[in-house]
Amino acid sequence: MIDQFVSMNESKIRLGVFITLFAIFALSEWLRPRRPLSAKKTNRWFTNWTIVVLDSLVVRLIFPMVAVGAALWAQTNNFGLLNMFNVPFAISAIFAFFFLDFSIWFSHLASHKVPMFWRIHRMHHSDVDIDVSTALRFHPIEIALSMLFKMAIVVVLGAPAIAVILFEIVLNGGAMFNHSNTKLPLWLDRYMRWFIVTPDMHRVHHSIIHNETDSNYGFNFSFWDRMFGTYVDQPAEGHDDMTIGLPEWQSEKPTRLDWTLMVPFRK
Repeated sequence: MIDQFVSMNESKIRLGVFITLFAIFALSEWLRPRRPLSAKKTNRWFTNWTIVVLDSLVVRLIFPMVAVGAALWAQTNNFGLLNMFNVPFAISAIFAFFFLDFSIWFSHLASHKVPMFWRIHRMHHSDVDIDVSTALRFHPIEIALSMLFKMAIVVVLGAPAIAVILFEIVLNGGAMFNHSNTKLPLWLDRYMRWFIVTPDMHRVHHSIIHNETDSNYGFNFSFWDRMFGTYVDQPAEGHDDMTIGLPEWQSEKPTRLDWTLMVPFRK
């Protein structure tokens, strides 16, 4: 009964939560900005919002089931490890949530280490500022590949549909939170980042310095980076003086939609 409700209302639930959280983080970074933005916000936001609309269309056209549908299919057909071994629902839901988060961490790591994936992912890093809109800035090709990977994990694992939709909501909310330009009290950031990725922690990942870009891959939980040695505490230049983006594209070009969509095909 719950799974049927989830299947029928998945899009409405996600859209409602997405809009609400985006508004909250946009307001918080306007009231308490962490650092001044360098580019014109209207251009960047138009580009980043148009990209997320294109991403949504691509996902719905190519993957009508999406990850939640894949979970329902696996459950109906008793497919996947958790279904085949009859793992109790509570345990399977918790395990699936954490395993999905680790999978996203690993795929993010791969997008930096595998040259073909990096060509696509660097569109996200080409943004010359980082704020809540940067969380929307992923190339449609990367979104399609990410959804394919996520659906494969869900089916092989046999993840419960409730765990999948909860993870999707938390992942989107977490990405908007840690990309936001919100200034948290330093003492709060210090305690929060032991468990979840904070804006200051993720901002290091968008540094122009290569070894800092190659760090802090988490979107939700911060402990994967600590466990696998990819954690960097603070940027070398400090949060106020660090440069965001990629060294080869420090101009207004990444704020343009036409230029941004062609990033994977640029040398």
